[in-house]
Amino acid sequence: MKVILILSILLNALPALCQSSTLLNPEQQKWLSKANRHEKNGWTYLHIEGSPKERGFQHGYLMSDEIKEAIRVLSIEWNYQTSMDWSWLVQKGSTILTPKVDPENLAEINGIVEGMKIKGIVTSQDELVSLNGYIELMSYWWPSVKDSIHSNSVIRPKESCSSFIATGKMTSDGKIVLGHNTMDSYQNPLPNIILDILPENGHRILMQGVSGFIHSETDFFITDAGLVGSETTIGGFYPFDPKGEPEFSRMRHATQYASSIDEWCNMMKKNNNGGYANAWLIGDINTNEIARLELGLKYTALEKKKDGYFIGSNVAENLKILRMETKIDETNIKNSSIARRVRWKQLMKQYEGRINLKLAEAFEADHFDTWLSKINPGGRTLCAHWDIDQQLYGKDIPYDPSGTLDGKVVDATMAREMSFVARWGSACGIPFNGTKFLNAHPQFDWLTGMLKDRPTQPWTIFKAGETK
Repeated sequence: MKVILILSILLNALPALCQSSTLLNPEQQKWLSKANRHEKNGWTYLHIEGSPKERGFQHGYLMSDEIKEAIRVLSIEWNYQTSMDWSWLVQKGSTILTPKVDPENLAEINGIVEGMKIKGIVTSQDELVSLNGYIELMSYWWPSVKDSIHSNSVIRPKESCSSFIATGKMTSDGKIVLGHNTMDSYQNPLPNIILDILPENGHRILMQGVSGFIHSETDFFITDAGLVGSETTIGGFYPFDPKGEPEFSRMRHATQYASSIDEWCNMMKKNNNGGYANAWLIGDINTNEIARLELGLKYTALEKKKDGYFIGSNVAENLKILRMETKIDETNIKNSSIARRVRWKQLMKQYEGRINLKLAEAFEADHFDTWLSKINPGGRTLCAHWDIDQQLYGKDIPYDPSGTLDGKVVDATMAREMSFVARWGSACGIPFNGTKFLNAHPQFDWLTGMLKDRPTQPWTIFKAGETK
């Protein structure tokens, strides 16, 4: 009996013994001593700092399980949508994206690979580059080549994010206020990371992010240069240049190194590949100036002002981009992006001179449907809920499991302190239960094991430099 008991104890201890065989060396222990991770009202706060390799190692080590899950989910989605293997996409990413990634960004990605390896999770540089560039590969590169390999896959146009930025006569104190919420498919890796980056060189960044991503991806950020920013995807956009630098690499470089709106925009325009084409809403709290950079491929448009507002709802405002590089009817109010565009203009007119943080929270949680002219939570509202929408107007697929995942707002005072307010789940607080959804809508059973619950969470303040 004693022998059996001893063997049983040893067998149960084997996993721990195997893990202890990959001990952190003194240098890695030092790196991790400068990082921290903690949970807060649905969000994971992650602080990383130092050289690119240090930052990446901290990220990969502390978020290894979440990064593994992000890869698992996207590999299933990719295969379902295209019938192609994930490994095939990674190989394509290695030739389309990897050679053009900024060297510092690539070093940080390799640090993530190393950090995950210590935790016993094997990945590669090319897999994490493809993870970071997934939107570019899936929604921009793939549609441009899928017909040549006889694929009948249909990638639905991405309609995501509702954002505004206002200053001057629009706000209660005459200073900048920015609001943004993320709209996405519910099965995708959750953008529930508050990432505080203190780099060896460049500006400190506090931004929303996704596990394993070196950029924001959603996008919402502030920097210690006094810049605040968000984006909304340009809907129906189609050109893509595989010779350009990936959007995620340019976004991270610009956010880390730009000290002004013009610098940030110039860095984004350099070597543009058209991937993840966005309308960027940028503000400088030092000058009280706001800007909208619509970054197509052949065409770009930059507007700046110190009095007024810019909005984003996935419709190109610049006529060259709208007519030459998108396939969208900007007058069809049955569609989400157009209905939300109309609603933004209504809100800006109604609340001119009064906009502040509390109103910004209310805007991002707004449920007024301008097509139906009534309060009606669904796919056409600023806080979107396709999952509870029969979608008799607009999309062809009823009860599509997608919608708003969060809300974030910041004003000049908070930005100066490197802080912002965020709400995880949905900007309005309506909860989502994955199991109940699949029971009610079995046509989406391929998403079993991928839909994560998002219970109601409160608006929460985050600040650079938080500790556990």
